[in-house]
Amino acid sequence: MTDKPAETAVTPQADGHEDGAPDESVRDVFARLYADGRAYAAAEADKQKARAGLIGAGVRDAAIFAVVAIMLIFATLVAFLIGLIIALSPQLGPLWATFAVLGASLLVTTGLLLMAKARISRMKKAITP
Repeated sequence: MTDKPAETAVTPQADGHEDGAPDESVRDVFARLYADGRAYAAAEADKQKARAGLIGAGVRDAAIFAVVAIMLIFATLVAFLIGLIIALSPQLGPLWATFAVLGASLLVTTGLLLMAKARISRMKKAITP
């Protein structure tokens, strides 16, 4: 702890008046209040603009990353299917291996689309009154 006393707030005194009456008129006080309010509103608007800019940049970056990830997933899936065709070619032959991979892919795709349709139907049934 220190031996010095803490600074205290000093109440401003009106200049030139002994009774403490202020020099400002009510009109001056309201004009200053209006100016302070406008400055506060401008500062708040600038803060919200900066915040919206940060959010917009974050959403844009997330969307870019998601698109790149989806493209990589698609490329990986294509590479997997080609590898599967190559792996099945010695047993089935190149043409039948292609048909087998195509058929299996179409079955999986059909199943996923039917599941998506069921989810949408369930959601529609849940939100209708």
